[in-house]
Amino acid sequence: MQMLSVLVAAAAGWGLGALWYGLLSKPWVEASGVKCDETGKPEGGQSPAMFAVSFVLVLIVAGMMRHVFELSAITTTGKGLVSGLGIGLFFITPWIALNNLYGMRPLKLTLIDAGYATIACAIIGLVLTLF
Repeated sequence: MQMLSVLVAAAAGWGLGALWYGLLSKPWVEASGVKCDETGKPEGGQSPAMFAVSFVLVLIVAGMMRHVFELSAITTTGKGLVSGLGIGLFFITPWIALNNLYGMRPLKLTLIDAGYATIACAIIGLVLTLF
């Protein structure tokens, strides 16, 4: 059952990313500096492999969160949601900010990427505690 919860949680987090970056694609492209073709799509396109790898990466995050939740006895949906929110806000967001700071990237990019990480981790935490 734990493996199923990790898969569902990862799918929820990954699906949020599709929605998040779909809605914020224009400001993200502007802030990231990704070169686009005349249609506004990133040059070179986005391969299916990129989406598969991104799912595997979210799966790794969900799996580690499941492990930490087990060790910490986080079993209720409220604790899962708050713990996931904390992981996104206080672990992942500072790391994104650090990378973007040294990469001299705009604050807008940090806010978009960190916002996704924070909300996705909260959703992953919630889903992990539903099973």
